[in-house]
Amino acid sequence: MKTQITTRDIVLEFLHALNNEDYKTAKQWLNDTFTFAGPMGVRAGAESYMTDMEKMKLKYTVEQTFEEGNDVCVIYAIDMGGKTITASGLYHLENSKLSSLRVFFDPRPLL
Repeated sequence: MKTQITTRDIVLEFLHALNNEDYKTAKQWLNDTFTFAGPMGVRAGAESYMTDMEKMKLKYTVEQTFEEGNDVCVIYAIDMGGKTITASGLYHLENSKLSSLRVFFDPRPLL
């Protein structure tokens, strides 16, 4: 029986909360100093990032995860409200909370 939550579990719980538009729960998984970097921009702070997530209402379909220490890589399809892209997200955790996310994808279908 599994007794300890893994870094992978935390990332998947975070994505589950976003998919369910439960932004209060999703934010609880973020450090206050959470940072985001991706092809379309950067965000500093959990509040700024979650404000964007509430507006965009992205939906994630996880295809694969890889975990190494405090890092989790997720390959997923992201439904961006009419366009779905395949992306990779590299999540870093500190003290059992997400501290950073770097997302990689080809932005051309969105432009």
